Amino acid sequence: MKLTVIGGGSTYTPELVDGLARAHASLPVSELVLADPDTARLDLVGGLAARMLARAGHPAEVVTTGDLDAAVADATIVLLQLRVGGQAARHVDETLPLACGCVGQETTGAGGLAKALRTVPVVLDIAARVAARAPDAWIVDFTNPVGIVTRALLDAGHRAVGLCNVAIGFQRRAAALLDVPPDRVSLGHAGLNHLTWVRSVLLDGADVLPRLLDRHPDDLAAVSGLPAPFLRALGAVPSYYLRYFYEHDRVVEEQRGAPSRAEQVAALERDLLGMYADPALDTKPERLAERGGAFYSEAAVRLAASLLTGRGDAQVVNVRNQGTLPFLDDRAVIEVPARITASGAVPLPVPPLEPLFAGLIAHVSAYEELALDAALRGGADRVAAALLAHPLVGQIGTAERLAGELVAANRAHLPWAG
Repeated sequence: MKLTVIGGGSTYTPELVDGLARAHASLPVSELVLADPDTARLDLVGGLAARMLARAGHPAEVVTTGDLDAAVADATIVLLQLRVGGQAARHVDETLPLACGCVGQETTGAGGLAKALRTVPVVLDIAARVAARAPDAWIVDFTNPVGIVTRALLDAGHRAVGLCNVAIGFQRRAAALLDVPPDRVSLGHAGLNHLTWVRSVLLDGADVLPRLLDRHPDDLAAVSGLPAPFLRALGAVPSYYLRYFYEHDRVVEEQRGAPSRAEQVAALERDLLGMYADPALDTKPERLAERGGAFYSEAAVRLAASLLTGRGDAQVVNVRNQGTLPFLDDRAVIEVPARITASGAVPLPVPPLEPLFAGLIAHVSAYEELALDAALRGGADRVAAALLAHPLVGQIGTAERLAGELVAANRAHLPWAG
């Protein structure tokens, strides 16, 4: 079985390799292909990946390549984890909106739109190559903004499922607070990618979220980044991305006084790549946890295994709405528990959402539709329309100014910008 990772030179990759090494029985990979145009990074990451698998006694061969067509040919699974423009583009995404008084974040608001504009065309080109050279392969998208990218893939007819680590991260935290194995805990997790709420925590089928909110308010506040009294009143735990909406102005002030996350990650990546260069290193270093993406490998391995075997278990993924949230178009992409089969992901029923949640979901989903249109067809006017539709921008002057500045800053990655 051939598993291909596009963006295999990422410093994330050893996290994935660690998961593969522990899951040979459920996901018997015989060839792990790491594809990346950055050959220097790829050599370092590929070397560590090979040493990690050898240490675990895993038989898979590690192949590194800059040849995209060869990388995807005859693949069974293609995992996307690319970053168009690297940390330099991310830095712009996180800092340019601040000058307009808007949150600077790489997946939310204006920064997320800039990332979508750069990313969607590249991902669709990759997917077309997969369709031509490995038509039965599943594409697992971990590339942000996951909801928009996954919809682009599905609209183009590709076999794709979107994946994020927010849900599994909360599930593991809840299991730890309950002092039970994670497989006894499931979540009533609903919304859009990076716009979700946990409305129930089921322990052996019984909802224990009220108990968690009562006994562990500070832990849940730390997970969400929002005050414990607010969570109690809400009766749910929002993902930490909701802080950009619920405490927007406070976040902007914090961001203005701190280095961008891109700057922090760039420094961390330099250190990690230095560690990866050590021929004696054959395990993922502890500092990799600072990079983010906790439990990414477990989520990716579990999803890939279920798609291949059709075991029908429930996992939180990004999937077509298909009537699950009745106030959204069926073609919208939502993030909810779904039954994973050999034919794809089928969303499970979601109890009716509270108006506070449903209203924001509908608002952001409309933005995502406009963002995808801008990414596919280009044009500063479409970029401005998407920004005007986003609840974190939503003003004519701000949207028009940001549209011009985002297009100018990303011109090298936007063929239509000239």
